[in-house]
Amino acid sequence: MTDRARKHIARHQVRSSGPMLAAAMLLASAVPAGAQAPAATSSCRLVQAGQLLDRPGHPARGASTLLVCNARIEAVRDGFVEPSVFPNATGAAVIDLRQRFVLPGLIDSHVHLTSDKAGVEGQLEGISKGVADHAYEAAVNARKTLHAGFTTVRNLGDEDGVTLALRDAVAAGKLPGPRIVDAGMAISATAGHMDPTLGFRDELHAALDVHGNTCDGAEACRKAVRRQVARGADVIKIATTGGVNSRIGAGLGQQMFDDEAKAIVETAHLYDKKVAVHAHGADGIALALRAGADSIEHGTLMDEADIKLLRQTGAYYVPTLSTVNGYKERLAKNPDAYTGEVLAKIQWRIGITGKALERAVPAGVKIAFGTDAGVSLHGRNADEFELMVAHGMTPATAIQAATVNAADLLGLSDQVGTLEPGKRADLIAVSGDPLSDVTVLRRVAFVMKDGRVEKDSGLGAAD
Repeated sequence: MTDRARKHIARHQVRSSGPMLAAAMLLASAVPAGAQAPAATSSCRLVQAGQLLDRPGHPARGASTLLVCNARIEAVRDGFVEPSVFPNATGAAVIDLRQRFVLPGLIDSHVHLTSDKAGVEGQLEGISKGVADHAYEAAVNARKTLHAGFTTVRNLGDEDGVTLALRDAVAAGKLPGPRIVDAGMAISATAGHMDPTLGFRDELHAALDVHGNTCDGAEACRKAVRRQVARGADVIKIATTGGVNSRIGAGLGQQMFDDEAKAIVETAHLYDKKVAVHAHGADGIALALRAGADSIEHGTLMDEADIKLLRQTGAYYVPTLSTVNGYKERLAKNPDAYTGEVLAKIQWRIGITGKALERAVPAGVKIAFGTDAGVSLHGRNADEFELMVAHGMTPATAIQAATVNAADLLGLSDQVGTLEPGKRADLIAVSGDPLSDVTVLRRVAFVMKDGRVEKDSGLGAAD
């Protein structure tokens, strides 16, 4: 296991005993025992799959059997193998997925688990609800995400340490949820996309700007990174451009200077942390890539120079196309959900979404799956697959983006992303062939994480 993987999976103990953790623990006690995720036992089980995509990017296998012991894949065999074939599996339970297509647990590289509202409603909720409310929200969204077949996520920003605590609670088996790689609170320049004071009147700014996540100048930006590292962040998230939901009419172009971005990336890499960059405008994308960013999130206006830089640096592109679904659905329910300059940016975003991906795919840019769930809807993460295919990817490459590629981006390739001996026993099952019709991934009926059955809609043998 790499050092980064160890840090992401197992190094953190729960640091917070404040209201967010209390709320999460209360929720744990309210969840039926059968739905929780205690540490895996030493018993082995056999998973018999009708078809198996054990290594996305390679052809699927036919009838196959996986031996799962102590939360990991121990063996993968062709055919429906009985327990007696394995010396340590005599009498092991068999999970019958012989009529199903089995593939690795999916990975969403861009979520916001504490967020379930947006626009005017989200702004109001941000000041009317407290930390405990957001903790409950995050725990519910984590379970939705897991039941949708996403066994690992990268959470790219929240406040008050809610998801940092949730990450540790899930890892300790206290709550059901995906494995979480967390960014703590995202960093931006003052008046940038992550400035918590945007959209509020002046006299509220002192109460809102208490997180130390805005920075101006290289030294202040280094300090902002170190503050997130000290809080226990696994990855650093920054914004080099404006945002669609930023309540400010400053556009979507570059909003950070070269020395600031460079200071952030260098400091993060000093601590062995990757850097995910929110960037829409081409100038802000190029700035981030020149500084050494590890991934570009959204990338809506990337140009040919940006694509060339992505290929040269090896950074990943995370398209987050699903945001348009969230915008459309909220506007359908409430035409006043967004106002002013935010509404204008959303209408623009809906029209342009997918164009950058259409240019990136034939250019050979590395692509990882990410939805921006929280702007899009939690539990609907798989909607992204259809959009990726509509804008240039094949079902096979879209699935690879949500498994092999995303695992590489998160630094977890030795743990997840494929179903091979030694890897975590994270797998899902669907009816139908997602390599022919990627939309079947919207209807995941069976989920196993770390060898434990987390969802079973009558397909296999539940715990």
